[in-house]
Amino acid sequence: MQWISIIPFLVVIGTAIWTKQVIPSLLFAVIIAGYLVDPHLLSGLTTALDFIIQGLSDSNNLKIIIFLYTFSALIGLIKMSGGIKGFVQAATARIKDKRGAFILTWLSSVGTFSAPSFRIVTIAPVMKAMRTKVPMTKQELGFVIETTASPLVVIIPVATAFVGYMTSVIELSLQQAGTSGDAYLLYLKSIPFNFFALAMLLLGFYLSFFHRSKTQATNAEEGSLNPEEDDDQWEDCHPAVTKELPARPWNLIVPLAGVIVFTFILMFMLGRENNQTGFQALINANVLDAMVLAVILTVILFVIYLKIGQLSLRKMMDSIIDGGNDMMGVILLLALVWGLGKGSEALNFAETISSSFAWIPGQFVAVIVFLLGCGLSYFIGSSWGTWGILMPVGISIATAAGSPIPIVIGAVFASGTFGAFSSPLSDNTNTTAGILNLNVIKYAKFKLKPALIAVAISACLYFSLSFFT
Repeated sequence: MQWISIIPFLVVIGTAIWTKQVIPSLLFAVIIAGYLVDPHLLSGLTTALDFIIQGLSDSNNLKIIIFLYTFSALIGLIKMSGGIKGFVQAATARIKDKRGAFILTWLSSVGTFSAPSFRIVTIAPVMKAMRTKVPMTKQELGFVIETTASPLVVIIPVATAFVGYMTSVIELSLQQAGTSGDAYLLYLKSIPFNFFALAMLLLGFYLSFFHRSKTQATNAEEGSLNPEEDDDQWEDCHPAVTKELPARPWNLIVPLAGVIVFTFILMFMLGRENNQTGFQALINANVLDAMVLAVILTVILFVIYLKIGQLSLRKMMDSIIDGGNDMMGVILLLALVWGLGKGSEALNFAETISSSFAWIPGQFVAVIVFLLGCGLSYFIGSSWGTWGILMPVGISIATAAGSPIPIVIGAVFASGTFGAFSSPLSDNTNTTAGILNLNVIKYAKFKLKPALIAVAISACLYFSLSFFT
């Protein structure tokens, strides 16, 4: 009867594809796990609740929640204080041609890589204002913008909203698989194997600097030529750049630089406390602590700075709470992923995988997991949802089959990145389409072809690795 431990994962995958909603699917799967452990009317629900509480009680999990909420609160402060609007206004005033626009797009990633949505909201209004000077269709502009969003953010190992979540999912999956390892170091080792992200970055770079299009920018909804249309005005194309906000670009640059600098300083200090030196002092088990402390310290100093600038403390607190609350959906997702993990442990999920999938040749695990994950992520449109569902399965199979874990982790992250980039249900797709006034379905179809090319390249690379591992 060991096979019953697989039921919750089959339920969450099937329900997510059917409903296109990750959170209700995870909740349903946790409840199913509760009843499989204790099949009684009330105690089954109580057991499911206990799984969620156990996940939330872990100290590292609580640190991740604090980091995500505080980081999102910082983004809320930056928006409210006019940081994003100021950056867009300064950029549009100085950029005069296509090359300058795309150089800005790539260079700005140094300071805006914190989250894909943040990248899009910062860069898309600039490109919208430059549309008549850039000989590309709106779809192509959106494509270039998005290649520097999710595909870039997932391979940056510090000071992003993604790092905490990704290391948490790896840690949870290692526990479920009954194996050990440093989750952050495994994430670092997996970065070269996120072939989809790397392929999309190369495609985006080619389109930015070497593509030659003779077609004027067109409206994807109408298909008509309209370079002078009011649609190209960047103000009010997103709440972060409304006319009511001030324009202060340093309110974006300084706090984001602060997060990055404080993170590295604190990583080094915490490493030194553990008697580590040099580079090893930076890459240590206290990375999460450093990131949490860095973002909290940045928020405190930024609030003091804004208060000195005569900004209302009440207004700042409202922005902090509103910004943090934007992350509540993700925090709920995490709570359910952790709860499902606890339920899987209670059902001996790792033992079932070990006995049922040990026949799979270890060298083929990565390509199989990648292709399955691509299908899942496209239909649910969520990279985080895909990683939370698929990572425990991937690492458990990899452990049973003797496959290199960093490669499989890279394959899982690559598959989720595909969905975040190409799915019409993705937040990134909808945000970009909204700012550029594109039809979401047509825009998603436009992106799908190059994304599938990147999938094919990635699958071939994973398959090729099978001859060397």
